[in-house]
Amino acid sequence: MQNSTQLLANLAQFTGTTQWFKHPLFSKFRYTDGVRYLAINAECYWLLEFIFGHQSNAKIKNTPFQVWKLVKDGSKAIITIEDGNDNLVKTFRLNYTSFPLEEYTLWMIDGVLLLKSEY
Repeated sequence: MQNSTQLLANLAQFTGTTQWFKHPLFSKFRYTDGVRYLAINAECYWLLEFIFGHQSNAKIKNTPFQVWKLVKDGSKAIITIEDGNDNLVKTFRLNYTSFPLEEYTLWMIDGVLLLKSEY
C-alpha cells in the first residue's frame, strides 16, 4: 500500500480515462483507470463493492450524480452520499477501515464510478 502523500500525488495525474472496467459482482456498473489505481494501491476494492452494492437503495439509485465522500476518524469512518448540489442523500458509519487517506471523494455518474479529476 502506498503512503497517503504518494497516493494522492499519483491519483492527481488521472484526467479522463482510456478504458472502463467492470466489477465481477456488479457487471452493471463501470469504473475508470483512476478508480482501478485507487482500488489496487489503497487496497480498497471493498470501497467499490460498498458503493456498487448500495446502488439498489432506492434513494441512492434515483440519484444520477452521486458524490461519495469517505472521511476517517481514527480507524472508523463516515461515508456520505450527496447529489452534486450539496444535498445529503445518505450517511453510513463504518466501525473500521484501513483506508489510507483521511478524506477522499469519488463520483458515481450514470453507473460509472470515477475520480473527480477524471470528469
